[in-house]
Amino acid sequence: MSTTTSVTAPCCPPVTEAALNLESAQRLANVFATLADPVRLQLLSMVACQPQGSCACDFVAPLKRSQPTISHHLKILHQAGLLTRERRGRWIWYTARPDAFHEAATLLTC
Repeated sequence: MSTTTSVTAPCCPPVTEAALNLESAQRLANVFATLADPVRLQLLSMVACQPQGSCACDFVAPLKRSQPTISHHLKILHQAGLLTRERRGRWIWYTARPDAFHEAATLLTC
């Protein structure tokens, strides 16, 4: 004699909506796309270690890239909201925005 048991309750609650809304997902995807480049990731790490800020000329030798290339990557990091920038004389100085990382982490948690 075989017995069958009918299961009426689902094993897991259904997923009905995304934890992230579309706007937040797009913003976060932009941040991750920006960080997907190894040079930008290195730059962000180096800038974050300099609380007083850094200018593009500080990264030419360590990263073995031209100043225009470094400036381009710093601009992209700034546009993604990961860096702030300030003009000091002829140079633009960049600082990391720790609150941007906190915001990204907050968006990823339920």
